[in-house]
Amino acid sequence: MENKYPERKPTRVKNYDYSSVGAYFITICTQDRKQILSEIIRKNNAPVSETNDYAVGEGLAPPAYSVKLKPCGEIAEEQLKNLEKRYQNVTIDDYVIMPDHIHVLIIFHKRAGGASPSPTLTDVVCRFKSLCVRNCKQKYGIDNLFQRSFFDHIIRDNCDYETRRKYIHENPIKWYYKNK
Repeated sequence: MENKYPERKPTRVKNYDYSSVGAYFITICTQDRKQILSEIIRKNNAPVSETNDYAVGEGLAPPAYSVKLKPCGEIAEEQLKNLEKRYQNVTIDDYVIMPDHIHVLIIFHKRAGGASPSPTLTDVVCRFKSLCVRNCKQKYGIDNLFQRSFFDHIIRDNCDYETRRKYIHENPIKWYYKNK
C-alpha cells in the first residue's frame, strides 16, 4: 500500500540528550490552530499604539494587554504548574498561554541519584499534553486539543535565554495587533 502522506521531518536534534541539564524553549500548538486556550484583551486605559505598549523589566510600566484564559487554558496552566511537582529536576521558568499555542521555558536541573532514569523533554511535554487532553475531554468534551508534536529550541546561552523570555512576554501584544 502506498503512503499518501508526506514524510515527516525529524523535529529533534539528532543524538542530543534531551534529559540533560539546560533550558529549553517549547511551543505547543492546538489542533488546527483552534483558539480555545485564551483571548488577548487590552486593559482599561491602555495605550492604543503598538510601540512601547509592553515593557519587560524591573521598574517599567506593566503590560497594556493581558491573557484571559478560557477553561482549557486554565487546565493547561494548572498542568504546567504541576509539572514541577511531578518532576523534581524540572522548573517551568516562564510561559504564556496564547489563544492557539503555548510558549514555555523549561529548565532541567541536575538530578540526584536514583534507580529511575531522568525524564526527557519529550517525556515531560507528552505528560503535560496527555493530562490536558484528559481533563479537557472529561470536563468539556474537547478531544484533539493539541497538534501531534511540539517545537523545541535548546537555549544556548544567557542572551538566547533572555531573547526567548522577551518573546514570551511580548507575544500577547503582537497577537493583539496581528488579529484585531
